[in-house]
Amino acid sequence: MGYIDEMGPAFFVAEIDGEVVGMVHWEHDFVHALHVPAEHQRKGIARALMAFAEDGMRADGVALARLETDTFNTQSQGFYLALGYREADRYPDLEWHSGFTTILYVKTLSS
Repeated sequence: MGYIDEMGPAFFVAEIDGEVVGMVHWEHDFVHALHVPAEHQRKGIARALMAFAEDGMRADGVALARLETDTFNTQSQGFYLALGYREADRYPDLEWHSGFTTILYVKTLSS
């Protein structure tokens, strides 16, 4: 069973005219996934999904949001920095054993 099969019911999706154009999944203080297909990027969808996730975390009393991306994903790095996240750590990708380096980003969530 894959991640989408297992966790799909916990995803929050963005739709335009009935078409799913993005998704976000978080648990407690950690954003596990954010995805917007290439044809829908640069329309503010990812920014809106992250704002929604951060609002949900704040409502649950979370003070510090966390997420990870890989060093090769320079587009996501710029995006998260623009949203106010800061790099907190770098470490080998031990979850997927990809050989890549993972970057941990954190952001203080003020009420």
